[in-house]
Parts: sequence; structure tokens; C-alpha cells
Amino acid sequence: MFTQKEDEKKQEEKKETETTKTETTEKKDSPENAEKNHKSSNPRFSRKNEDKKVNADKQKDKINELEKQIAELKEKVAGEKDDYVRLMAEFETFRRRSAEERLSLVNSASLDTIKGLLPTLDDCERAMDLLKDAKDSSSAKEGTELIYNKLFAYLKTKGLEIIKAKGEKFDTDFHEAVTNFPVNEPEKKGTVIDVIQTGYTLNGKVIRYAKVVVGA
Repeated sequence: MFTQKEDEKKQEEKKETETTKTETTEKKDSPENAEKNHKSSNPRFSRKNEDKKVNADKQKDKINELEKQIAELKEKVAGEKDDYVRLMAEFETFRRRSAEERLSLVNSASLDTIKGLLPTLDDCERAMDLLKDAKDSSSAKEGTELIYNKLFAYLKTKGLEIIKAKGEKFDTDFHEAVTNFPVNEPEKKGTVIDVIQTGYTLNGKVIRYAKVVVGA
């Protein structure tokens, strides 16, 4: 009885072993494994994979080279942009300086011309002072005043202005004291009481100080 059960158990184990071998054999012989084994053992398939890898490496190298070229071009463009900005700044500075120099030359020429005409204004003032108290000199007085007024009106359009002096507080920025004159009135001390020579400014800049007498 015991021997029969052992025989049955051995037969079942044998069947299971044969079933396992059969399944393993079927798996090995399955289409998927067959294709896989075929590909792995196929030289053409291996060469194809190698070609793909080589192409991928070449593309990667090409991409790296292109990125390097792009970086170099960006750096070059940035450098040229800096050069352009610097040149524009230098040109703007040159243009401004040239304009200032031209303006300075024009102002200098105007200054010299107007300074040369100031003695003529002085002569007109002296003539009017002399003719003020003269008899039978109305025509000469009017003629002198006409010349003076026309000349001064023209020079005024160029920026010439008379420096206010008589009755003003003495100011070294505009007045040049020729002498001091004693005065009794306290309010006249330090004040211009007479003008020896008229002073002028040109566009706000003193071109001749007013020569004055100051109360002391």
C-alpha cells in the first residue's frame, strides 16, 4: 500500500517536471524570443545599431559645434555693439565740442566788434553832453542823438546792455572805482554818485566795467 502511494507521487513529480520542461521549451521557441535571439545573433542588426550610435554621436558633435559657433557670434556681436556705442559717444562729444568752438568763435568775433564800437558810443555821449548847454545847436544835438540811438539800438540786438551805476550801491562785479568823494548824506556812502565812463555787458557778461565815483 505504501509502495503504491510512493509510485503515484513519483509519477506526479515526473509529470510536473515534464510540464515545466515543455513550458520552458515553448517559451524559448516563442516568436518573441525567436525574433530577439535572431536579432542578437544577426550581424546586420548589430551593424545597424552601431550605425545609429555613430550617427547619434555625429549629430551630438554637430550640435555642440553649432552651439559653440552661436556663443562666439554672440560674443562678437556684443563686442561690436560696445564699439558702436563708444564711437557714437565719441562722435557726440566731438559734435558738441565743435558746436561750442564755433559758438565761441562767433561770440569772440562779436565781442571784438562791439568792443571796437564802444569808443564811438563814448564820443556820442560826450558830444551830447557838450551840446546840452550850447545855444543854437538843436540840429547838432538831434543829429548826435539820432546817431547814438541808432547805433546803440543795433548793438542792443546783439546782447549789449548798459550797466546801471549812478545811484546804485557800489558793486565790484560791475563797477570800477576811480575815486572816492566825501558826502554828508549817510545814504550816499558806498553809493555811486557819478559815472566817469559807461560800463557794458554783452549777453550778461561784463565786457567793460563802469568807471565810477563812490561816495565816502
